[in-house]
Amino acid sequence: MPSSHMSPSDPVSPVLSTVQATHQPPFYYRLVISLLKPLYRIQVWRRSHKNDNYQQEVAQRFGKHYPPPPVSQNAAHQFDLVNGQNKSNQQTVIWCHAVSLGETNTIAPLLDALLAKGYQIWLTNTTQTGFARGASRFANDIASGRLSHSYVPVDTPAVVETFLAHVEPIAALFVETELWANILSKLSEHKIPSILVNGRLSASSFKRYQKIEAVSTSMMENLTLIIAQDDESAKRFRQLGAQSAQIRVAGSLKWVINTPQITAKNPQATVEIEDKTKNKALKKESNVTSAANTERDALARPIWVAASTHSGEEAAALTLHTRLLAESALHKVLLIIVPRHPERFDEVATLIKASGLTMARRSLDEQITDQTQVYLADSMGELMHWYKLADVALVGGSLVDIGGHNPVEPASVGTPVLIGRYTQSCQSVVDKLASAGALYQPYNPYYQAIHKQDQEALDNQTTDDTLIYEQLKLWLSETELALTAGKAGKTMTLEQQSVLTRQLSMIEEVIKEYSAIKA
Repeated sequence: MPSSHMSPSDPVSPVLSTVQATHQPPFYYRLVISLLKPLYRIQVWRRSHKNDNYQQEVAQRFGKHYPPPPVSQNAAHQFDLVNGQNKSNQQTVIWCHAVSLGETNTIAPLLDALLAKGYQIWLTNTTQTGFARGASRFANDIASGRLSHSYVPVDTPAVVETFLAHVEPIAALFVETELWANILSKLSEHKIPSILVNGRLSASSFKRYQKIEAVSTSMMENLTLIIAQDDESAKRFRQLGAQSAQIRVAGSLKWVINTPQITAKNPQATVEIEDKTKNKALKKESNVTSAANTERDALARPIWVAASTHSGEEAAALTLHTRLLAESALHKVLLIIVPRHPERFDEVATLIKASGLTMARRSLDEQITDQTQVYLADSMGELMHWYKLADVALVGGSLVDIGGHNPVEPASVGTPVLIGRYTQSCQSVVDKLASAGALYQPYNPYYQAIHKQDQEALDNQTTDDTLIYEQLKLWLSETELALTAGKAGKTMTLEQQSVLTRQLSMIEEVIKEYSAIKA
């Protein structure tokens, strides 16, 4: 069976009775981090010095300047965390660190829920892609002052002290895996609870952490709570030194539907179009008005999307697409490619041109015609739109060894999913969707074909590429099979939404316990 997780009815038991003692990272770690700091600054310069926000990035990473702390929009939203009473001078800032784009998308619904409860948020990111996503996803909250946003501080004690003194968080959340020993030590020293949210530890990450055993042990000891996605991750966290009392298993936040936020710079346009593939009128929502014409032209033909792709995956998608075009029943099929990182947009455009296939580009507002074979969606913030438009979705980061991006995104809008073998970042989610027949992954033992035609198409096939191609061809050719698989994925996604409530309850329980102890 796919990885199990805590049921909604399981109680949330207390995780501490006293504030934990602080465990310092080993001396060699502190020394190495200190020595590497100048080299890291050079790395930041090489990567970012041409960017408009380079000075801002350097100032934030190295503790020189930060935006103002977030403020409550209503004094009534501020409350006594112990007694549940309104208290206008109560500081309720929660620091949340999400490494990159994927982690930011994963944590966004939880941050929305915390904001709705009256907390203020300070969001940090490590990568530029993550920072750009955080800025766009939470643009309204940043503008209102409820959420502040910066790059994460480097993991040196002095910089971390400066950051914490400025932000004054009541708790710190870390998403999935990335942890820093000095940061966790300083949080513990200041009696600020640290919580690993949606914690995931793959076998390969576990081996890396084992190689720095003393550092890993200090981090496990300083963490207040680990909310693990699955039992396998929980076991590995224990093997690294975490105590059973520190760990809860609550399922994956990847299941939670992440509703895109619309900003003033991207006004929402709603257009009525006829979905000829699914034979019914649908209301499609797009972040950009000109997408309406794209949809009208595109929907007369089968569509599949290769989304969140990395280097090597676009070439694989183009090879699959060339084979599909050679099928008489699919000679009009359209491929939409959505690269994961914007710095690769031009590289992917060059690759498509070299393939000999006819291309239109989103960034140039080029319209899809009958001759268009590939549509390059070289834009940000529109991924869910392309998932909704497609008949089948191939989720990237899985054909090459990245770990796989979130298959729940296409499943949540009723689009059947194909995914490659490299899914260590989301394996439990992949297994559950495969068990419902909503996702196909070569050789996944949990896959249950919805119809015998699904299985017949795969019999006697051996290679990953061939297996993916046969399933892709089947779903694009047999509309009803694709619709049934998509419906199964959407139903499962809706059933899993309670994971947000469980993780939110655990976070608030820790905050209240710490507040009571310190009071």
